[in-house]
Amino acid sequence: MEIERETNEGNSRRIQVRFITKLKAPYKVPTTAIAIPSDLSRIGLSSIVNKLLQAVDSEWKTEPFDFLIDGELVRMSLEQFLLVKGISAEKILEIEYIRAVAPRKEEEPSPHDDWVSAVDGSSPRLILTGCYDSLGRIWKQAGWCTHILEGHSGAISSVRIINSEGAGSATVATASKDRTLRLWKFDAEDSTDHPARIRAFKILRGHNASVHSIAAKTSGDMICSGSWDCTINLWRTNDTDTNGDTVSIKKRKVNNKIEESQSEGEAVSTLVGHTQCVSSVVWPQHDTIYSASWDHSVRKWDVETGKDLSDIFCGKALNCIDIGGEGLALIAAGGSDPVLRIWDPRKPGTSAPTFQFSSHSSWISACKWHNTSPLHLLSSSYDGKVMLWDLRTAWPVSIIDTHKDKVLCADWWKGDCVVSGGVDTQLRISSDISIH
Repeated sequence: MEIERETNEGNSRRIQVRFITKLKAPYKVPTTAIAIPSDLSRIGLSSIVNKLLQAVDSEWKTEPFDFLIDGELVRMSLEQFLLVKGISAEKILEIEYIRAVAPRKEEEPSPHDDWVSAVDGSSPRLILTGCYDSLGRIWKQAGWCTHILEGHSGAISSVRIINSEGAGSATVATASKDRTLRLWKFDAEDSTDHPARIRAFKILRGHNASVHSIAAKTSGDMICSGSWDCTINLWRTNDTDTNGDTVSIKKRKVNNKIEESQSEGEAVSTLVGHTQCVSSVVWPQHDTIYSASWDHSVRKWDVETGKDLSDIFCGKALNCIDIGGEGLALIAAGGSDPVLRIWDPRKPGTSAPTFQFSSHSSWISACKWHNTSPLHLLSSSYDGKVMLWDLRTAWPVSIIDTHKDKVLCADWWKGDCVVSGGVDTQLRISSDISIH
């Protein structure tokens, strides 16, 4: 079978290909070899697959596909790809197709009163945001805010969902330029149309400058924080402490009623070693914390001993860090240039990144691995874009450019959505993203 070009431009040679896929019906096309022009790229290949699917099902609705040859995503013409990779075109070429990693829907934006500086989408039940208006907000979905977290006296710089899996109560943490962290509890099942305003049940004091980042231990009983004072503090999250880190209990009268107690906590321990702002922390394993700093370093810490186990220096002030990939082994970080860098510490003797993604045009504000795919991660930037990456290609597999100004934060939500916020004061949700 031969596929004719839609235009008469060019006289490229034909090559024999067979389209294969791991997708289930109705995404399967016949596996018969066909002849196609060698100068086709992803869009042309996607057009062919859609035509083949329409031949099987007349009601098929066109959608974009991506293509892999020998496990690598094709991001140039077939002719160029075969030449670069040294693959012969004399035999039948097997091309695997997958659904394109691209949002198929943009939800209505969720407005805030100031810059949206922080977002956490780690719970499928809710989205947590932090804002420069000093308030945290809980969202059930786009446009539906159920709780407003009141109490900080400065802009919120980081937010973290600590526990939301159980029935009813959820626990979250916020960090602020007011030098404190606050812990909050609320009913995650609450479906009120009017957001409830709540106070923190615990205030954590101990940093001498703005708190820039929070990470939670997987068990939820502790969090850590990175600050402009160059330190990382570790804190307990439970209401009542038996180890002496609760220093006071505050109660206040409202309408002649005593409100729920509000405790203040001190840090359990402090990790010292960075020489500038600790801009980002992550706690991927029970005994290990990673941090990124404006001192150009990524550090790995032993929680038990407080020792700095290893350092990576990249020559740029860093804004964000995340751990992911196969076996939670890869370190992704971004900062004061447009390059998203990924290191594999399992490769000894070199501090050079294993991957460098350079499609942004300004500083990178956030990076986040997908929670189930070891191949996919996202980055956000002051260039106003969120980019989705696949380790099998050096180019972004999707670019989300719905923001009208700098993007300050981004995360995955529910596995198939991206949530992001920025200077345009909007929380935006890009949904129906297919991850393979």
